[in-house]
Amino acid sequence: MALVEGCTHELEITIPAEAMAEESAKVELNVQKKAHLKGFRPGKAPISVIRKNFEVEIRQEVLENLIPKLIDSACEKEGLHVVSRPEVKDLHFHDDGSVHFKTRFDVAADFELKEVRGLEVAYAEPEVTDEDVEKRLQDLREARAELVNVDPRPAQDGDHCQVSLESIAGLDGAPIKQDDLNIEIGSEQTMAPFTEALRGAEPGDEREAEVSYPEDYAAENLAGKTVRFKITLKTIRLKEMPELNDEFAQDVGDFTTLEELKDEIRKAIFREREYMAQTEAKNALIEKLIDLHEFAVPESYVDQQLQNNLENQLRSLAAQGADVKKLASGIDWAKYKENQGDRARRDVRGSLVLGKIASSESIHPTQDEVDAEVQRMARQQREPVAAVRMKLEKDGSLDRIANRIRTEKVLSFLFEHAVKVAPAPVEEGTEGEAQNESA
Repeated sequence: MALVEGCTHELEITIPAEAMAEESAKVELNVQKKAHLKGFRPGKAPISVIRKNFEVEIRQEVLENLIPKLIDSACEKEGLHVVSRPEVKDLHFHDDGSVHFKTRFDVAADFELKEVRGLEVAYAEPEVTDEDVEKRLQDLREARAELVNVDPRPAQDGDHCQVSLESIAGLDGAPIKQDDLNIEIGSEQTMAPFTEALRGAEPGDEREAEVSYPEDYAAENLAGKTVRFKITLKTIRLKEMPELNDEFAQDVGDFTTLEELKDEIRKAIFREREYMAQTEAKNALIEKLIDLHEFAVPESYVDQQLQNNLENQLRSLAAQGADVKKLASGIDWAKYKENQGDRARRDVRGSLVLGKIASSESIHPTQDEVDAEVQRMARQQREPVAAVRMKLEKDGSLDRIANRIRTEKVLSFLFEHAVKVAPAPVEEGTEGEAQNESA
């Protein structure tokens, strides 16, 4: 036995002449029963004729029958747990009827689990301020605001202008025409030339705006172009916000008073931040586990991880409207593996360590937990539970769901038994950004 590299092993195996002869005889009889040869009734051609006419096919079938059995037997004898499809090479047929070959394959990673309780991790219980609650309330008001027409007057910042828009220069092909387009003057989402053109305009006025679009603009027909538009202002409307009172709370949901709504908002923000903070801590714990356990991983696992990562990236790009087929055809797998291989190896190592913790601590998904996830997916997809389950069973996704639940339970176990320490102070200049993102 030879250890080639990491978890890759190589064996040299000889198929005895007797085994080749015995298996050949069995295959020849099977071929004889099915063979249709000119001058012979089906199944009646002599074995010598069968051998002459089907020599290549017979030998191929004999090898396909014997090689997997001999590899399994040799690996069992050596105590090897094979986790990849064995590669067979260097086949040599000897004069005495024996056959010699080499086989290469990955074996399961062998490592000892270190102590995983008491790992140190940065974590602090999230805080929710009154300002956080007020901001969320304002968002709810915004969502329920109504646009009401105002008496004719010059448009000003904060107004919602209903306009007709038409491109008059800068575009190839058909011009852009849009009726009843809503533009909020002075909004962060409104490009400055539109705001400048409409500020001070009155209903019926026509204005022009020249807009330079960045190269990475989402609309391809506008990206990198400077386009002149004619804008006709139709009406000016103002956003009318509902008052914050008990009636507003009742309109939002199952609340009697505004204070009840505020309490629920506070709890919701806490849950969101707690989830984010715990997720960050759990990811940090995974990285600690990986650093604690240095061992080689099967290269076939790394390739599969890279393939999964690539497919996820392509799916994400497809959701954004990218031409996935074009992107996939231009991928240099060797270069991709060179750039992403180390990260994939760490991911595989982390997954193997988490799996060993699950076995060591008897952490497993229950049937109720799997059923609950299937029911959640059925509600989300608005399909019958039985239909969703059948689809998941067919494509093997039920096992993936169970594995995901097991991983989540292992991470919760690690977090529960971790030593939480105060996070490092946020550097001056980044604190405001962090608060804005969390809010």
